[in-house]
Amino acid sequence: MKIRIPALLVAAVSVLAAVTASAGDEAPRYAPDGRLMFPSGYREWIFLTSGIDMSYSKIAASIGHSMFDNVFVPLEAYREFQRSGRWPENTILVKEARAGSQKGSINRNGKFQTADMMGVEAHVKDSKRFPAGWGFFEFQGEEPAVRIPEAADCYACHRQHGAVDSTFVQFYPTLIGIAASKKTLAPGFTP
Repeated sequence: MKIRIPALLVAAVSVLAAVTASAGDEAPRYAPDGRLMFPSGYREWIFLTSGIDMSYSKIAASIGHSMFDNVFVPLEAYREFQRSGRWPENTILVKEARAGSQKGSINRNGKFQTADMMGVEAHVKDSKRFPAGWGFFEFQGEEPAVRIPEAADCYACHRQHGAVDSTFVQFYPTLIGIAASKKTLAPGFTP
């Protein structure tokens, strides 16, 4: 006797498997040598913000062209931040840098992002792996990335200026109010 499984049930199981697989892809994954694997699905995550020509140093301000930064975070990390005002363990924030342009198509004023990718960086919360709780990575294409050494300026800058848990939530307009209401802003931080 053959058991027939309704097509609707088969479809539901397939969708559930796809959702479960994509949720698992949101956690940071590492190569055996400790390099961070490129999070290939990050553009399907929650979009937090975009900045144009932002710079934290005088050197970066003189690059001679516009650049947009787009920041993404996995859905589950975003939901936890909404609930608690804190990033959960294994949060990965991805910052993609794209070239900006003023000339193109019908544009007469302002700037837009181009298809030219300038770089992809990740900020990963993993207290078991990183002594300070977070690690920074800069990808070269889609190859696994080596962790930026903790002596780099980015660590000290984020600890000193990050609104929440060494992250720049002050630049995430959908989250800064949540952090303020949950009282998770860094001591002495004022938006």
